[in-house]
Amino acid sequence: MPNDPYVALGLAKTATAADIKKAYRKLVRTSHPDLNPDDAGAEARFKEITAAYEILKDTETRTRFDAGEIDGLGAERAQRQYYRDFAGGPVNAYQNREGFGSNADPADIFAEILRNRARGGAGGFQSPGAHARYSLEVPFLEAAKGTKTTITLPDGQSLSVAIPRGTEDGQTLRLRGKGAAGFGGGPTGDALITVLVRPHSIFQREGNDILITLPISFDEAILGGKVTAPTIDGSVQVTIPANASPGQILRLRGRGIERAGTKIKGDQKIELKIVVPPADNQSLRAFLSEWRKTQSFEPRADFMKEVVA
Repeated sequence: MPNDPYVALGLAKTATAADIKKAYRKLVRTSHPDLNPDDAGAEARFKEITAAYEILKDTETRTRFDAGEIDGLGAERAQRQYYRDFAGGPVNAYQNREGFGSNADPADIFAEILRNRARGGAGGFQSPGAHARYSLEVPFLEAAKGTKTTITLPDGQSLSVAIPRGTEDGQTLRLRGKGAAGFGGGPTGDALITVLVRPHSIFQREGNDILITLPISFDEAILGGKVTAPTIDGSVQVTIPANASPGQILRLRGRGIERAGTKIKGDQKIELKIVVPPADNQSLRAFLSEWRKTQSFEPRADFMKEVVA
């Protein structure tokens, strides 16, 4: 089937909402023309997968597509009715001003319908305007905290865009009535803006949580203490527990992403990374050399038992 959104996203019709979102995000990264400037077919693929995602991500439009009410671009499918289905009714949609007799050629009637549609004539034919599709790259922190920005349209005009707090990578924003004009008095299309969130060097997003890897010194890991750590809303003081291990996770409640439609925030998870001093720190090397002579701690004892077992 042409313009089949399931085919465009490489999905079966049994795909879940999570499957649809995952497939779309993966394809955006490999098809977006800004991210693949040397790929001549990237723009066409990007438009196709974005249109497919718009159909399948919404339960109502997906149901209508599955039922054959709309096509893969979201346009209404014409009802399968024949000219004789209207004959004899109070309003014959297939009549022109001169009228058709009962023995009229169906080809002539169909041709007249097309002419009427072209001039917006008989039957009051209307068609909604096409959706305009754009992409917008947004820095990680602006997507997390929300912002307002503008995009420049192909005709040189500017369009103001509000980026909601917690906007996700690959999310599509809809601006009602900012697309192409309709035909025959039909409604104006919408502007569909796909947001590409620029990765951050420190912060990573996991759902509504934020994950960072925090370097700590050798002595901070052994003795514990308070250190400064970044969050998306600014720096905070974090307590490192004594005898901390590399990879240990600390959690800051309510320091993550605000959930859409609520004031509830996710958490920030801090993974500890122990960074040893430079190799030329002679005093530390001398201390550890003496300490090694007397220590009896074997960190791999239980580990080796598991291997043998």
